[in-house]
Amino acid sequence: MQRFDVCNGDADGLCATVQWRCHEPAPARLITGLKREISLLAQVQTQAQAGDEVNVFDLSMQRNQPALLRLLDAGVRVRYVDHHATGTVPDHPLLQAHVDQGSEVCTSLLVDQLLHGACRHWALVGAYGDNLTAVADQMAIASGLSQAQRQALQRLGEGINYNAYGESEADVHLPPARLYAVLARYRDPLDLLAKEPLADELDALRQADLTQARHLTPLWQGLQGAQGRVLCLPDEAWARRVVGVLANELANERPDQAQAVLRQLPGGGYSVSVRAPLQCPGGAAALCQAFGGNGRARAAGIDALPEADLPRFIDAFAVTAWGAPG
Repeated sequence: MQRFDVCNGDADGLCATVQWRCHEPAPARLITGLKREISLLAQVQTQAQAGDEVNVFDLSMQRNQPALLRLLDAGVRVRYVDHHATGTVPDHPLLQAHVDQGSEVCTSLLVDQLLHGACRHWALVGAYGDNLTAVADQMAIASGLSQAQRQALQRLGEGINYNAYGESEADVHLPPARLYAVLARYRDPLDLLAKEPLADELDALRQADLTQARHLTPLWQGLQGAQGRVLCLPDEAWARRVVGVLANELANERPDQAQAVLRQLPGGGYSVSVRAPLQCPGGAAALCQAFGGNGRARAAGIDALPEADLPRFIDAFAVTAWGAPG
């Protein structure tokens, strides 16, 4: 029997996978990629056979459903753990689906529930990286972690998440598969922090990129900063890395504001990351779906927004009812 672990290359996906393999040590072929590489399950269908096992962490079932159906029909057992849009969840005896699209849930926390907290510290790193700071803090305090330990796990999670953004692996500090190999050496991320320079390296690069981004003038912002703001980044390596992290940073700084961070694409148009206000985390997915994007209520995106649609997007962003269902 072959085993495959398929995951998003951000903090949530990698930390969910690390948890599972710490709990269930076994050889498994890792398939992962940068944040934008969502349709990863298709890579498995040419390799997996009847009787094989596939774990999927932090990848939209909706975007991967054709490959999922082919794997199930081929006799492959699939465990699917995620918090993104599902579409219609297949009713199949070989599928175990653990999906929760709640605004205070991420895949690492769902795996933590399945494992009854067996690798809780890695779950916290994933939650911090997915910008669930309040939820992670509450769990960390309940687990007896000190403030210094909480801050260290948060810094690591934010650094891992930052490393997932780029147009190609040349943009990032470590390709996600190589980063996973470092993380998987340690059952406890606190041990990793004591022995590896990884967190310092990622944080230094992250802070340098954020400094450049903060000098940009918003394309649009509400009166006196109310409602939200729209920023546009150039098509440069630092901007490709910082685009997702910047949206989270801005959301944390102004929990009453919505944020939209655009990046110019080399072929024209924009990629878009949207964060609903933390104080009323809803509406991001509905906004992005209206322009061909997807995501969750609190955080969503658009892969390619045509340049001609930018004024319409800004108008829609300005009148979005944040916190509304869906």
